[in-house]
Amino acid sequence: MIFTADDLRHLVIRDTLNYLNDWSQAAENLLLGTAAQESGLGGWNKGRRVGLYHITPAMHRAVWDKYLINNPALASEVRGMAGQHSFLRAPHGELITNLKYATAIAWMIYRRCGQKLPEANNIVELGKFWHRYFHPKAKGTVADFVSSYQLLIKTTEMAVA
Repeated sequence: MIFTADDLRHLVIRDTLNYLNDWSQAAENLLLGTAAQESGLGGWNKGRRVGLYHITPAMHRAVWDKYLINNPALASEVRGMAGQHSFLRAPHGELITNLKYATAIAWMIYRRCGQKLPEANNIVELGKFWHRYFHPKAKGTVADFVSSYQLLIKTTEMAVA
């Protein structure tokens, strides 16, 4: 882990969700749990999956080609978070080097499902939401999500309190 869960929560996730006018405690906890489950808050590459959220290039393209294409104002906001030249040369590289852009794309994966988020502090239900909408064919389970959340996030929150 190269930064704390608290750093990720306050400096990246909350700021990104506020920029997109989509902040809620549930969205913030879901994205933080997703980063914990997918990369342990710092393992950047796993096969075809890249970045903090282990998003595949195919999923990245699908967000743009099947969701953001129908939401031009939102697409403009998300595109504005990417580096001007690097996005054109290597758009998937932004998922590795640009944490706010990667967070915006991870949020779009959830947002495009159009479902109401679970309660913010119900980690099991957040895990079910992750499993159903983020990586439904992943080897990880809801129990893995809960375990990652408790290990990497809850312990940090308790240490800060």
